[in-house]
Amino acid sequence: MGHTTAKVRIHNPHDPSKSLDLELPIDTRSTYTWIKRQKLEKISIKPTTRWRFRTIEGRIIEREIGEAVIECLGERATRIVVFAEETDSEVLGVDALEGLRLEVDPVTRQLRKVEALLAL
Repeated sequence: MGHTTAKVRIHNPHDPSKSLDLELPIDTRSTYTWIKRQKLEKISIKPTTRWRFRTIEGRIIEREIGEAVIECLGERATRIVVFAEETDSEVLGVDALEGLRLEVDPVTRQLRKVEALLAL
């Protein structure tokens, strides 16, 4: 089974004219979206703080985070992005998928739009 990827445009939330186009693998095991630091810095996205993350191997690492506008399949949302270091993978995480109202179809493995849920 192949991996699902998404074509996304990442915008600086304070200057939407600064953006970059990426094709990111979708990782439904990753909460947040990870993008290489130099790419985020290229469009002047600044870190706001540092967070601790647990890796799949159980190690604890620290990375800077910031905010970016993520656009995919005609949807846009401001989401947290992690400033990935050289040895880190770039991925589109679940937080971005949910914020964009997107999901991976379990049968076709294609990205698709979904309706937002309202729990009463």
